[in-house]
Amino acid sequence: ESDTEAFAEADANPIKVTAEDPVSTFSIDVDTASWSVIRNSLNRGMLPPDGAVRIEEMVNYFHYDYPAPADGQPFSTNVGVSDSPWREGTQLVHIGLQGAEVVDRKPLNLVFLIDTSGSMNQPSKLPLLVQSFRLMLGQLQPEDSVAIVTYAGSAGRVLDPTPASERETILAALNNLQAGGGTAGQAGLQQAYATAAEMAEEGDVSRVILATDGDFNIGISDPDALKDYIADQRDSGTYLSVLGFGRGNLDGATMQALAQTGNGMAASIDPLPEAQNVLVDQLTGTLFTLADDVPI
Repeated sequence: ESDTEAFAEADANPIKVTAEDPVSTFSIDVDTASWSVIRNSLNRGMLPPDGAVRIEEMVNYFHYDYPAPADGQPFSTNVGVSDSPWREGTQLVHIGLQGAEVVDRKPLNLVFLIDTSGSMNQPSKLPLLVQSFRLMLGQLQPEDSVAIVTYAGSAGRVLDPTPASERETILAALNNLQAGGGTAGQAGLQQAYATAAEMAEEGDVSRVILATDGDFNIGISDPDALKDYIADQRDSGTYLSVLGFGRGNLDGATMQALAQTGNGMAASIDPLPEAQNVLVDQLTGTLFTLADDVPI
């Protein structure tokens, strides 16, 4: 099979002398896709592509049992210093952040934007996607609502906004999905945002969840152009998260551009237990934002 995977190029971080360059800045986003791709490659008996190895996403993936923040603070800090295990006479500074847990959450308006192009016709793609969203539905509350937009050659809404309590209706729409055709990513995004705007109500949380193998081969295919489009949409309050399925077509650069610009998160789902981790165990962390555009 042809392999068109692509990942964003990143310069290696050089060693810096703190007396000359004392400030280090990093974003506190919660993307986790890198570790899933690395694990998938190793399980298949091969090394991952260089661009797939993003240290911050590997660190973000794991849970560290930090104490929750107190007194209404959005996050707690956990700082420690230890001797370096690989260089005598040097030390490591460990700074960990723990976000506040969302307890009484607001109603969710979710638009599933699902890639049903021909490249999704593999067990680790569309069938796994349907299984993953079935798991997620079990975590939704009756006051939440769901709509489904698909794109393959042209975009279409296969499920109008539906209360999450109507589980069988939503499941039927998911089970009827079939893969085939080209990938009209731009048209799908436009219809998904229009649907989110239709569902929006004061106080609710609106999210578009794009599920794809990352193959944007029709419409806006340039990551910079996609970023410009998403940037024009996010001010409405509807954020975009991206879930990648399968290997071989994964366009990591585009997925990152979409999620970061859309103020959402990016994750790679493979195998099914990863869906449990992202869409069930970490549902509130995936969909509810504590703060926007925060550098440390």
